[in-house]
Amino acid sequence: MLICSNLLRALSRKSKTQILRQNSSTIFALSSVKMFTGLGKCGVAVIRVSGPEAGTAISKLTTLKELPQPRTVVLRSIKHPTSNELIDKGLILWLPGPRSFTGEDSSEFHVHGGVAVINGLLDALASMPKFKLAEPGEFTRRAFSNGKLDLTEVEGLADLLQAETEAQRKQALLQADGSLSKLYENWRHVLKHSVANLEAHIDFEETETLEDGLVDNVVKNIEVLSADINKHMRDGRKGEILRRGVKAVILGEPNVGKSSLLNLLCQRPASIVTPISGTTRDVIQVTLNIKGYPLVLSDTAGLRKDSQDVIELEGMSRAVDIYQKADLVILVIDFQNYSNWCHRHAADFKTYIPHYIKELGVSDLINDPKDGQTMFKKECVVVLNKTDLDSKAVCDKIHKNIVKLSCKTEAGISDLVTVLAQHLKILCGEPSQEHPSMNQVRHREQLLKCQKHLQSFLEHASKNKPDLVIMAEHLRKALTSLGKLIGTVTSEEILDLIFREFCIGK
Repeated sequence: MLICSNLLRALSRKSKTQILRQNSSTIFALSSVKMFTGLGKCGVAVIRVSGPEAGTAISKLTTLKELPQPRTVVLRSIKHPTSNELIDKGLILWLPGPRSFTGEDSSEFHVHGGVAVINGLLDALASMPKFKLAEPGEFTRRAFSNGKLDLTEVEGLADLLQAETEAQRKQALLQADGSLSKLYENWRHVLKHSVANLEAHIDFEETETLEDGLVDNVVKNIEVLSADINKHMRDGRKGEILRRGVKAVILGEPNVGKSSLLNLLCQRPASIVTPISGTTRDVIQVTLNIKGYPLVLSDTAGLRKDSQDVIELEGMSRAVDIYQKADLVILVIDFQNYSNWCHRHAADFKTYIPHYIKELGVSDLINDPKDGQTMFKKECVVVLNKTDLDSKAVCDKIHKNIVKLSCKTEAGISDLVTVLAQHLKILCGEPSQEHPSMNQVRHREQLLKCQKHLQSFLEHASKNKPDLVIMAEHLRKALTSLGKLIGTVTSEEILDLIFREFCIGK
């Protein structure tokens, strides 16, 4: 019965051993902000060194006869070990393992950020035996192999480097700090103890006195665990949406001000605006930061039924395609068109919305109206544009949930940003240490596999004469899925996929 458990431990050891074999060399790389922002010259550059010869780098490149006190900065001249030519004066830092980022002996050289200085120091390190330039993500990969980070924390660190908004930063920092890791480890703890109890019952039932109701307690614990995992996965994919950005599309008839709205939100002429109907033919996409939330906003061709223009028809087809994939819809209405229609049909705004959506050809955006209320199937912001052409008395009659806007005068833009932020908060959620968000497809796949095995366990446990050996096997498979999630059971293929997005120096 212990063969499977031993196999899991062997797989975990094998993966880590394969990585550790690669760590006989000492790696180095530029690790300053300049390396991955492309902002040009910077005041200070940091070159990181990690591996068994990290201390040698300090002694060979400086006049220090002994290594500095750990985590204490010293100022020294830095010279090329071969030519003895002065490269720069900089700050030296010694970080002996395991109390370093990678868990190995590490050192840092803080030098001036000029290109010649950086290249000179990198060339000096490359000239030394057993030193090599680090590959993308190699520092973090060594931190993982040395048990400093698990895979969820590694992914959180990668997201932190890529975060562009405050909400993305918070989510990534929580994950890098171990919020998801703690949750998944708690679940692994429950599973490990459940497997141990079942195996004990199988092995010692006939020879030892075991606790009454041992198997029943295992079943109850797995029922609770399965419910917790289900709740965790029923999150509307909020974490994934926040990580990649909310996909939003501006929809409406031609010439209602969609492109003007896009330009107003991004504060630049991203889309061409003319009085000619149907100016926009292709999809124009911009990425915005709306009160800390990432918004990937697409301007699209106006939708209408009577076009015979082949190019315009293709533009409308692309608009509908973008709409189908969108998380959020910004529905733009021309006030004059609305006012004229309501006057002809003696109708109000609540009646006009379903009619307008039907005319656009996106009837699947709404359910059948209930109690006179339009129910949207997606998050939707309705914008009534060109209200500068309306008298205030008429405009005040519009439903309170509609954003009244004038792209020409910019009146109402702050209200629109506020409403957009409210919808983005609903879509992205608010991850916390107590309730961390799952934000990777990989996580969901492994949890689905884990849940499948837990359900098989519970189904078998409900039989009249359940086979404890089969039940234990289902739990071991569930445990394997959780192990793959956090990295206790892994493979080179998974690691390559995760680390390839890192920059050099991290």
